[in-house]
Formats: sequence, structure tokens, C-alpha cells
Amino acid sequence: MIEKEIVLETIRALPDDCSLEEISERIEFMAAVQKGLDQLDRGEGIPHDEVKRQLTTRLQTNLISRCTKLPIGH
Repeated sequence: MIEKEIVLETIRALPDDCSLEEISERIEFMAAVQKGLDQLDRGEGIPHDEVKRQLTTRLQTNLISRCTKLPIGH
């Protein structure tokens, strides 16, 4: 199925009363997913274990940063 047909089918599946913004958001989401799939096909993906490690590091850094900003006694 070509991309135009995929987009048209997606639009047809949306409720009749959806807004242009909702249509646009759905198409943008589909484009982002397709971009990610294309990157994976080219071997450009990040291994799951690496994503987990990066996410853990970011969450810990964010938590430490927030905790250091709390007033003393809270």
C-alpha cells in the first residue's frame, strides 16, 4: 500500500466530527512511526538495553536535580 492510501484510510477511520488538528496530529504520528521503522530497517535503532540505561540515567539525574532544589526541612 502506498503512503497516500495509508493516510486516506487513516482519515476515513477517524470520527466524522474530528478537527483538522486531530487529522494533522494523526498524520504526523504516522509519519514519525514510519520514520522510526525506516531507521530500524537501516540498522540505525538503539538496542533496548541501551534505551533502558539512558532512561534510568535521565530519571535519576532529574530526581536528584529536583531533590536538591527542595527547601530544607521538606
